[in-house]
Amino acid sequence: MGIYARRPWRFLGQVAADLFVIGWAVVWWLAGSFVHASIDAVAVPARETANITERLSNDLRDAGTEASQIPAIGDQLRRPFDSAADSVATLRASADQQVASIERLATTVGWLVFLIPVTVVVAIWLPRRLAFFFRARAAQRFIDSSADLDLFALRAMTTQPMHVLAKISDDPVRAWRTGDVAVINQLAEIELRRTGLRLPDHIRARERDIPDQGLRGGSGWQKMKS
Repeated sequence: MGIYARRPWRFLGQVAADLFVIGWAVVWWLAGSFVHASIDAVAVPARETANITERLSNDLRDAGTEASQIPAIGDQLRRPFDSAADSVATLRASADQQVASIERLATTVGWLVFLIPVTVVVAIWLPRRLAFFFRARAAQRFIDSSADLDLFALRAMTTQPMHVLAKISDDPVRAWRTGDVAVINQLAEIELRRTGLRLPDHIRARERDIPDQGLRGGSGWQKMKS
C-alpha cells in the first residue's frame, strides 16, 4: 500500500496538498533567509568598525615597538602607543560583541519566520496524511487476505451519515441481514472510498459468496441484538 489513494480525484488532491506544503515551506524558507540577510546587514558598519580598529591597534603596537628601539627614551615613547592600542582594542571588542548580538538576532528571527507558518501547516497536514496511511494500510490488509465484505459494510453502516445510507437502501441493515449483494457491495465501496481504495473485483460479493441467510436473519441474530 502506497502513501497515495488509488482513486484519481483523491490521489490528485493528496498530491496537490503535498506540493502545497513543499511550496509553502520553500516560500517561507526564502522569506526567513531574506529576513536574516536584512537584519544581518545592520551589522555591516559594526564589522567595518571592528576591522578598522583591529588594523589601527596593530599599527599602534608596531609603532610603539619601533619607538622602543630608540636609545634612552624608547620605553617612554612606547607607552603612549601601547595605551592608545589598548583603547582601540577595547573599541574593537565592543564592535565584535555588537556584531555577535546582531547575528544571533538575525538567526533567531530568520528561523522563527520560517518555522512558525510551516509548523502550523504541517500540524494540520501531517496528521491527516498519517491517518489516511494507517487507515488505508489496515483496509488493504483485509483486501489482500480476501476478507469478507461484511466488515466494510458494517463499518459503513456505523460511520456513514444517514442520508448517504438512504441513497443505497431504505433499510440497509435489513438488506445486509438478508444478504442483498448490491447493497453489501455499495456499502463496502463507500467505506473503501473513504480510505482512498477501490473495491477489487476478486472480493466483490456475489450471490454464491453470501453465507446462509439464517446467520443474519435467524434467531441467532435476534439473540445477538438482544
